[in-house]
Amino acid sequence: MSNKALSLIGVPTDIGAGHRGASMGPEALRVANLLARLTRRGLDVVDRGNLHGPLNPWLPPQDGYRHLPEVVAWNEAVHAAIYAELKAGRVPLMLGGDHCLAIGSISAVARHCREQGKKLRVLWLDAHADFNTADVTPSGNIHGMPVACLCGNGPQALVELGGHVPATTPDVFRQIGIRSVDEGEKRLVREAKVGIFDMRHIDEVGMKRTMEDALADIDENTHLHVSFDVDFLDPTIAPGVGTTVRGGPNYREAQLCMEMIADTGRIGSLDIVELNPAFDKKNQTARLAVDLVESLFGKSTLIR
Repeated sequence: MSNKALSLIGVPTDIGAGHRGASMGPEALRVANLLARLTRRGLDVVDRGNLHGPLNPWLPPQDGYRHLPEVVAWNEAVHAAIYAELKAGRVPLMLGGDHCLAIGSISAVARHCREQGKKLRVLWLDAHADFNTADVTPSGNIHGMPVACLCGNGPQALVELGGHVPATTPDVFRQIGIRSVDEGEKRLVREAKVGIFDMRHIDEVGMKRTMEDALADIDENTHLHVSFDVDFLDPTIAPGVGTTVRGGPNYREAQLCMEMIADTGRIGSLDIVELNPAFDKKNQTARLAVDLVESLFGKSTLIR
């Protein structure tokens, strides 16, 4: 890591999710000692506390979106906070919260990259493609829509959030661990040509080859953003999420994934989202997430 200044930003809301509880995620990560464990790696880590936003009204969808005004408010707060850290030369770690918040964080990263003339690469570690729109969503939950919104396909207030439409293009994404895509969404990701390394791909070629492909052509001028949805992991090791999908990466595959990202030395920002302590057992999922984030920032068995 050339850049050793990290900032933790808690975003305690489940506004975009279909289950309550992701709002408790930031505290669970703190309880699992995220700050101390990263500080021990020799990193300068500051906890900025939690952002504030509207309460979750828990209402049915309107025009295909649940809680749109509240989702916009939270994402505006996220965008401002993440952008401020990047501008100050720090690496922001967003402690979510549900995955709708990636609209705010990644639009901020994309804005920073445009201003700095950097190339953006987003590694989307997730069981889901999150490319739904109002027309195809089965639920209206906006945590299933962030990639579509970032690529310019969504409600105006979210699509325009970063001041540039679209905030990103589909070619910046590499989605890894995907194993649940809604019917209408399958057509959308195909038309958009999103780079997807689903679980079948990982089973066929292995995690090493998958990560080599996903990290190909990253150079000194690349800002690498990792959007880590904890449901990326197999639910047998990570039960603390609202939307479990069987057959995800195991502990060793996940560790290799993180270590290979760390090896690039290019990680510039991170989301940790969808951790739901209400579904967890003794905070084990938060502890695993912290373990993996340590590897992402350079913890390895040997000095390599």
